[in-house]
Amino acid sequence: MRSDRLGLLLDQFDCAREMAEVRLGGLGDEEYLWEPVPGCWSVRRRGEAVTPRAFGPGDWVLDRGAPQIPASEYAEVARQAAGGMSVAKIADDWGVSAERVREVLAHTGPPAPEASPVTTIAWRLGHLHFCFAGQWEWTFGERRRDPVLLVDFSPRAAPALERFWALMDRWRADVGALTDEQLDTVGLSQYPYGSDPDSPFFEVLWGGNLEFIHHMAEVALLRDLWRNRSTAPGPGVS
Repeated sequence: MRSDRLGLLLDQFDCAREMAEVRLGGLGDEEYLWEPVPGCWSVRRRGEAVTPRAFGPGDWVLDRGAPQIPASEYAEVARQAAGGMSVAKIADDWGVSAERVREVLAHTGPPAPEASPVTTIAWRLGHLHFCFAGQWEWTFGERRRDPVLLVDFSPRAAPALERFWALMDRWRADVGALTDEQLDTVGLSQYPYGSDPDSPFFEVLWGGNLEFIHHMAEVALLRDLWRNRSTAPGPGVS
């Protein structure tokens, strides 16, 4: 195991990926699209999305809601402001109004918990695919294609996973070739949705690992719930 910065981040990613591939083994289409509660976000046929900003270039789109700053990100907004980002730039990063940013920065005490939509395995995999495809394009690619047009979302588990792991292989190979100078370069990633252009790349890489780990943990939980869902007959059924 390497002890340099890049080595540690790569080892973390490799370990998380190894566990994720095992947990995703045997994923079928019904489970992939399973909605455990009403009102889930998922991958849906165009025109059938339940959210105002669903996106994707093909026949299937990924649900996306209105822009917001969730309570779990208040601390990140405070860090952005402390690092010198203007209110206008922070608002642009999050897609919200400057007034909303001021409200978050003025907040004191722990933020109140808020309801978040439950999302399907299809949504979580699609979200990760979208994020990493965009970051690859705007770090190692041509830096010109709109991230919302990069992923052709699928209602089937097998092709979705095949395309996703191919992308992650490409991401891992290019990240593994970075130099220390590139890791410290502010704006090595110009990914337009977030603070990548204002951050050294090792912070972007750390954030990408975090995104991968926490969404794969959620996918693993959904698989556990699917496997243990109740199949007992309802009242009055013999």
